[in-house]
Amino acid sequence: MMDLNAWSFVNVARHVVPLMRGEGGGRLVAVSAAAAAHGDAHKGAYAASKAALQRLVESMAAELRVDGFTVNSVAPTVLDTPANRAAMPDADRSRWTPLADAAAAIAFLVSDGGRAVNGQHLVLG
Repeated sequence: MMDLNAWSFVNVARHVVPLMRGEGGGRLVAVSAAAAAHGDAHKGAYAASKAALQRLVESMAAELRVDGFTVNSVAPTVLDTPANRAAMPDADRSRWTPLADAAAAIAFLVSDGGRAVNGQHLVLG
């Protein structure tokens, strides 16, 4: 879980930040989860890995701000994807986050309108 949900963001950032720095900075957005805010039964590793991702976002936001970057995350409930529907066929999907809503939040964070947002987690759903 840590490799998938936390270190993958570090690995991507390690490669793109130097390129973006050469362009004067940019915007990084991670996909976290609303579950990062608290632990739930049977979700300890998942919640811990998403919480670690959120702390990485906050640290990177503070470190990279001086170089013209913003670093944020979106934290959806369960994303409404075909894979999640197949994995949880009996789940109540009424509180799931539609992909279009997650995409709109990410689009805002990378837009000029989101330039003042840094080190934040937009909880969706």
